[in-house]
Amino acid sequence: MFAFKTAVEAVSIIKSGDRVFIQGGAATPTPLIEAMVLRHKELKDIEVCHMHTEGPAPYISPEYIGSFNTNAFFVGSNVRPYINHDHVQYIPIFLSEVPLLFRRGVMPIDVAMVQVSPPDVHGFCSLGVSIDVTKAATDVAKKIIAVVNPNMPRSHGDGSIHYSKFDSMVYFEGPIFQSEPPIMEEYELAIGKHIAEIVEDRATLQLGIGAIPNAVAQFLINHKDLGIHTEMFSDGILPLIEKGVITNKYKIKYPGKTVGSFAIGTKKLYDFIHDNPAVAMLDAEYVNDSTIIRRNPKVTAINSAIEIDLTGQVCADSIGTHIYGGVGGQMDFIRGASLSEGGKPIIAIGSVTSKGISKIVPILKPGAGVVTSRAHVHYVVTEYGVADLYGKNIAQRVKELIKISHPDHREQLEKEGYSLYGRSW
Repeated sequence: MFAFKTAVEAVSIIKSGDRVFIQGGAATPTPLIEAMVLRHKELKDIEVCHMHTEGPAPYISPEYIGSFNTNAFFVGSNVRPYINHDHVQYIPIFLSEVPLLFRRGVMPIDVAMVQVSPPDVHGFCSLGVSIDVTKAATDVAKKIIAVVNPNMPRSHGDGSIHYSKFDSMVYFEGPIFQSEPPIMEEYELAIGKHIAEIVEDRATLQLGIGAIPNAVAQFLINHKDLGIHTEMFSDGILPLIEKGVITNKYKIKYPGKTVGSFAIGTKKLYDFIHDNPAVAMLDAEYVNDSTIIRRNPKVTAINSAIEIDLTGQVCADSIGTHIYGGVGGQMDFIRGASLSEGGKPIIAIGSVTSKGISKIVPILKPGAGVVTSRAHVHYVVTEYGVADLYGKNIAQRVKELIKISHPDHREQLEKEGYSLYGRSW
């Protein structure tokens, strides 16, 4: 019934000048990437585009300049070393709008490379743990190459795709990418505790991956009837679901269901998602739409930052001019939460870097990207407390942010901050 090919045979449909979309996250189709790169001598001017991918990204190697050029919508650690080189570039864009690039024809897709579950009895596969922008890419792609992997969870929601849409299929049986929960440091636990204290019962949460979201979840164990509507989630939510803290009972959009766009975690998480009607994995155009987000009650959006200045400008995608991550869904959820009835948009940030440099600064580094503007920011949380900037003037913000900065830097921040912005009355 299904005619499988080798990876090398499957990618033979890629031709010079094509724009090739690669599914990302834990669903990154590594066998197809490797096979495509093997053809580098015969391919020219391939444009590779994707969100962050896991595993090696050999197409970015300088030795393949002329064969592959990369446009990333979000920069992961595998692409970061070569970002801003001529052949590896970053496209600043809200996650909610990436699908529109494809659907509106701004960036037509010639070939989409994906990893899916095996077909069911009706011939439908699942995009599994990475629906995000992949759904849109497969909707419009002229050709689709699929890795069929029995270890890919079959998720409910928008990820169904019939095998007849695939131009080539490759069978591969191996574990999909897993990420173990990070060990939480004391300052991350302190941040998690502060955030949990301002989360209300029946709130709808946006939580991501990493130590701080996990720390927040750890301190929510006595909350009641929380909901999840988030672009991505990881293992941190599982104990809260198991203990009945997360019920999704009071959400307006998809009540009773945990809503996400992609997931990265352990096998336990993927087993939880597999064939679970209580989990809806949906298109990022929907999940990250601020008009959808705002309709849920008490949306509490928790996002991170690289640095923040004393007026509240949040840099979250670069270190100076060097792109480190991306805009992602931060503004989608910050805005959605701020417009939600009882919503709380939160920026969580450690007070200092691993080298002791303050992350709260008088002014951002030259070239730093302002992902969340000073007009959008509400709460900023460090291990030293919570600063509520909503409705505060510039001088008041300076005072609030200095209070939650690291004690070693407060005196200098006061000198520079008050000199630049004045004192609060």
